[in-house]
Amino acid sequence: MRTEDTGGSGHDLRHHGDAEVRDDGAALTDLAVNVRADTPPSWLREEIAGSLSSLAAYPDGRAARAAVAARHGLPERRVLLTAGAAEAFVLLARALKVGRPVVVHPQFTEPEAALRDAGHTVERVLLREEDGFRLDPAAVPEAADLVVIGNPTNPTSVLHPAESIVRLARPGRTLVVDEAFMDAVPGEREALAGRTDVPGLVVLRSLTKTWGLAGLRIGYVLAEPEVIAELERAQPLWPVSTPALAAARACVAPRALAEAGHAAYRVAADRAHLVSGLAAFASRGVRVVQPAEGPFVLVGMADASGVRRRLRELGYAVRRGDTFPGLGADWMRIAVRDRGTANRFLEALSAALDSPAHRSGGSSGTLG
Repeated sequence: MRTEDTGGSGHDLRHHGDAEVRDDGAALTDLAVNVRADTPPSWLREEIAGSLSSLAAYPDGRAARAAVAARHGLPERRVLLTAGAAEAFVLLARALKVGRPVVVHPQFTEPEAALRDAGHTVERVLLREEDGFRLDPAAVPEAADLVVIGNPTNPTSVLHPAESIVRLARPGRTLVVDEAFMDAVPGEREALAGRTDVPGLVVLRSLTKTWGLAGLRIGYVLAEPEVIAELERAQPLWPVSTPALAAARACVAPRALAEAGHAAYRVAADRAHLVSGLAAFASRGVRVVQPAEGPFVLVGMADASGVRRRLRELGYAVRRGDTFPGLGADWMRIAVRDRGTANRFLEALSAALDSPAHRSGGSSGTLG
């Protein structure tokens, strides 16, 4: 692991997976976006549609806030509903008085982008492939007063032990843990949501990934009441729409939690199938970061950017890796889908790897 200043990094922190399937990519099989396929389910669409008759009234988030609090066994004053986790990152960057923020990479780039937009100088702790992209808490500077880490981490799919993350907590430090994909982990093991014994802990959750609600924008923050109050003061009035509030209530109800739990096991089985298929390409230079625990896998290979272009020609969109600090053009992220889709993708990947451009070494340099 090493620390890095963000000046002149050259990474496009605003590039996200949806860019791969816009415009000329709209007809591609989407393995670039980490939203669960076949969602939202019909019962959730009906819940959202039922809220439309009350659009003339201003949104009232009290019931949804209470439902989220109950789901995590917390008092309501420890919960803030947001327009997706992305809004929460902006609120944290703008509302908290921060002197030395540190972001642990590779991870979702919006936290750093939000901090930089708010005028902060951001330090990076870069996790390394040779360490399995795993966290060493000692690598984080002791003087950091804000630390951001994802768990499970996008794009590496690494699930860090909860107690390793807890070791980052300090008096006077805000510890932000992005658990946007935690509900895709069977049993949500290693989750910190609901913990009140960790000083300075802020947990972010998203309801857009598991439930296919990226277009609705709904997430929430769990933190100490004083932090929630600071973030709430930075929010505009009525930040979460009535349909999004209806979705929040529905997605934390017992029926939904049970369904999400079953889906997590199904995703785990589908991921194992995909990883097994990818491992068969090891002799052709393909590396898979393991153990993968999220609804996506990170894959390295020579000329990954060229392979990604050839996959597009074959009908598949995957997420480029070079926009993530700590990664380069030799990486791509692949969303987990059903076994049939995975099998067809693996056939396409084999063809892309067999292309003359790839066999000659493509345009890539070294691996890793």
